Amino acid sequence: MKKLLLGATALAICAGFSSAAYAEFTLNILHINDFHSRFDPITDSDSNCDVDTDAAGECFGGIARLKTIIDDTRAEYADGNSILLSAGDNFQGSLYYTTYKSKVVSDFFNQMGFDVVATGNHEFDDGPEEFMKFIEAAEFPIIGGNFDVTRDENLRGKIKGSIVVEIGGEKIGIIGATTEDTPDIASPGDDVEFHDVIQYVRGASEALDAAGIDKIILLSHIGYTLDLEVAAALPLVDVIVGGHSHTLLSNIAEGAAGPYPTMVTNPEGIEVPVVQANQYGKYLGDIAITWDDDGVVTSAVGEPYLIDASVTGNEDFKSQLAVLLGPIEEMTTTVIGTATDKIEGSREICRAMECSMGNLLADAILDRVADQGATIAFQNGGGIRASIDAGEVTIGDVLTVLPFSNTLATVEISGADVIEALENGVSDVENGAGRFAQVAGLKYSFDLSQPSGSRVSDVLVKGDGDTWVPIDEAANYIIVTNNYVRGGGDGYGTFAEGSNPYDFGPPLEDVVADFIAKQGGTYTPYTDGRITIIE
Repeated sequence: MKKLLLGATALAICAGFSSAAYAEFTLNILHINDFHSRFDPITDSDSNCDVDTDAAGECFGGIARLKTIIDDTRAEYADGNSILLSAGDNFQGSLYYTTYKSKVVSDFFNQMGFDVVATGNHEFDDGPEEFMKFIEAAEFPIIGGNFDVTRDENLRGKIKGSIVVEIGGEKIGIIGATTEDTPDIASPGDDVEFHDVIQYVRGASEALDAAGIDKIILLSHIGYTLDLEVAAALPLVDVIVGGHSHTLLSNIAEGAAGPYPTMVTNPEGIEVPVVQANQYGKYLGDIAITWDDDGVVTSAVGEPYLIDASVTGNEDFKSQLAVLLGPIEEMTTTVIGTATDKIEGSREICRAMECSMGNLLADAILDRVADQGATIAFQNGGGIRASIDAGEVTIGDVLTVLPFSNTLATVEISGADVIEALENGVSDVENGAGRFAQVAGLKYSFDLSQPSGSRVSDVLVKGDGDTWVPIDEAANYIIVTNNYVRGGGDGYGTFAEGSNPYDFGPPLEDVVADFIAKQGGTYTPYTDGRITIIE
C-alpha cells in the first residue's frame, strides 16, 4: 500500500532530501486535450488560418507541427521515460471530421504514437457506433471508467476504466473519467449510463493501490474545476492530466487560468499536480513528475509549449492532409460574403455573455422562420465552435463554427418554460458549460451571485414596433433553435417536452449563408445588450 509521507511543502523542498534516501523515478508526461480535429493551423482567435497568414508566421498548431514537436520532445528524453496522453474530445470541430469522421483521427493519432487516450464527451456525438469504429481502429488504448457500456452492443467489452503501463521498469496506473454531463451534451444513447466521477475514481485508485500500483495518473475529461475537487478529495491520485474546459495553465502565458501545474492539497496533506493544455493542438503540455521509492510525488516541473510558426511541420503529415483536403476544398473555399470585423465566437465569451457570433446565429435562425410565427431564438453557446475573422467568409468558415450537422428546429412552449430554459442556460456559467443561451427576439438579465435556478430576471420579448415588453408566462411562444437543443441537449428538457416539435429544417450552415446573402453579402458583427450581466 502507498505510504503518504510528505506534507504540503514537499514539492518546494524536495531538493533538500538526500538523493541516496530514495530510488527516484521521473516520468515526462506529454499531453494534449480538446484537439477537436483541428488538423490545420489556427489563428490567434482560434479560427481557420489561410495559407498566406500561415506563411506569414501568424498561426499556431496544426497536426503537422504537433507531430514535429512531439517527436522532438520525446527524443530529448534519452532515458525513454516519457508518455504521450490525450485527455479526450478529439472528434468534432473541422471539416476533416465532418467528412471523414473518426477515421481521420485514428489514422493520424496512430502515427503520432499516443500511449493512452481518454474518452471525451464529443466522442459520443455520432453515437456509440462511431466511437466503436475509433476504438477498433486505434493502436492505443482508449479509457473511460465512470460510464457503463455493458448494455450497448457496440461498446460492450471494448473499453476499460483504467490501464497499467510499464515505463522504465515502473508500473503506472492510468484511470479514465468523462464528464457526467455527457448524456445532456452528446449522444451516447440510452444504453450507456454515466456515474459519479469522484466515486468511480476513488474505487479505481483503491483497486490499483491494492494491486501494488503506487504511481497513479487520472486522465480526465471533466473540466478544471472538477479536477481540483477530485485532487482535494482523493488520497491515492498522484497526478491529474485534464481536459473538457479547454483551460490554459501556464507560468508565463498571459491570461492563463492558473499555474502549470496547479497544486492541490489532498486529504493526506500531499500536493497533487493538476495540468491542462488549452485546446486545438495549440499547446503541448510537458510535465516532469518524480516519485520517490514509496510512490510519493516529490517534484512536478513543466510548462506547456506554444506551438507557433517557429515549429516546422512534418512534411509527410502535410502531404497526407493535402490529399484529404482535395474532396472538400471546393466547398470550403466558396465565398458566401464578407465580414466587416471579427465575428467573436470564442468559447470563453459565447459561454458566458452575449457574443457577436451568437447574435448572428440566433438572428439568422429567427429570420428564417419568422413568417411561421416564431418569435424567439435560442442558440447554445456550446454549438459555437470558432470565430470568423474580418474579410471574406467562406462556407468552410461557417462549417467550422457549426460542425455538428445540426438542422433548424422549432417547438412551442409557454413563457414560464422560456424562463426555465434561460435558467438552464446560466446554471453552470462558472464552468463554461455549453448550455449558455445566445438569443434573438428576447432580452434577459442574470445574476451569478444568486443560486442556479433563480439567476434570471427582466425577461423581455418584442412588442409592437420596436418596443419590448415583459414575457407573459401564461402565453405560448414558438421557439426556433437547432435539433440538438430542441431534443433536450445541453439540459434543455423544456424544449423536449414542448408542443408541435419539428426537427427537420435546413442545415444551420445553409441558414447562416442565406442570411448573410440577405444582408447584401456584407455582414457587420454587433452586440446590442440583449443579455445583461448583473454585477
